[in-house]
Amino acid sequence: MGEITLGQYYPSNSILHRLDPRVKFIGTFVYIVGLFLVRGPLGYLFAAACLAALIVLSKVPFRFILKSMKPIFLILIVTMLFNMLLTPGTPVFRFYFLKVTREGLIMAVRMGIRLAFLVMGSSIMTLTTTPNQLTDGMQSLFSPLTKLHVPVHEISMMMSIALRFIPILTEEADKIRKAQIARGADFESGGLISRIKSMVPILVPLFVSAFRRANDLAMAMEARCYHGGGGRTQMKPLRYAKRDFASYGVLALFFAICIILGRLGV
Repeated sequence: MGEITLGQYYPSNSILHRLDPRVKFIGTFVYIVGLFLVRGPLGYLFAAACLAALIVLSKVPFRFILKSMKPIFLILIVTMLFNMLLTPGTPVFRFYFLKVTREGLIMAVRMGIRLAFLVMGSSIMTLTTTPNQLTDGMQSLFSPLTKLHVPVHEISMMMSIALRFIPILTEEADKIRKAQIARGADFESGGLISRIKSMVPILVPLFVSAFRRANDLAMAMEARCYHGGGGRTQMKPLRYAKRDFASYGVLALFFAICIILGRLGV
């Protein structure tokens, strides 16, 4: 459980925890777009400085945020390899039919930095926002889509439940794995195919447990007369404060600087 941060909330009394969830949603989106606007060292240095400032303001330990990189580490490596090998340009290294180009190395570094910053920036939002706040913020932001008959409340509820189930199912999988090891199961030896087959004793009871938890949750919601978003009220309605409007001003400044740095190519 200590290695998985996705779906977890880190309680604290920081300014980011007190921000409106809509500000954090829009801020995360603006930060991601800004990462793809900058193209030079100065732009990435600016994005890194902003990310460091957010981590300090969130009061979340940096090592806790770094753990969010572990699930995508393999994807990050594969992405960088593909960029190095498949980008045409000036050859730097050649091994049989494999060719690493200078342009590929630059693109691999760029994509690696963008992906790492993207994941860490997004994890700050989930670490500083409770699942209920995420649901309320998403429902408020996408509420205009209800006029197009889009089930905004149901979609927000599903995402909130999915985020809550991630740490629960992770803990359940760890318990099942330890129970199977205690019964003599071997998950380490053998080739790739045998290791995949050895995961069946974990996946089957995990799916059974997930369906059981989903059924219990559905019965609990029905027992409380839960129905969709129509006519539902909120215990804590979302209201903007002065710090939220100030945050929008900071986001506008950040976006403008990213556009300027991207145009300059520095």
